[in-house]
Amino acid sequence: MSDFLADGVELFAGICVRDHALARPWYDALLGGPPTFMAHEKESVWEVAPHRWLVVEERPERAGYAAQTLFVDDLAARVTAIAERGVEPATEEVYGDGVRKVIYRDPDGNEVGFGGNPGV
Repeated sequence: MSDFLADGVELFAGICVRDHALARPWYDALLGGPPTFMAHEKESVWEVAPHRWLVVEERPERAGYAAQTLFVDDLAARVTAIAERGVEPATEEVYGDGVRKVIYRDPDGNEVGFGGNPGV
């Protein structure tokens, strides 16, 4: 691991939305619950893994341009759990080595993908 990654770096991956109050329930369903914390009334933050955060912030002028991917151990279980919470994927991709990516799009068009190794 590089010194850069070993010295306490936290990753905050941002997603800008037009209306936080409208987007928040969709992200609660996608991510399986409420945010880890609210930075303020128009910014929600989920810790998706230790030191890795997904930030949803109301910034209408930048909404709809995010593309984030989270690679998970059990993609099938993740997709099933998300579907049980009422969110369906927009598309799915399979790469030459069998890696899969299931893509969700929020109401603003932001892309949140979940990837997994073959057979997962």
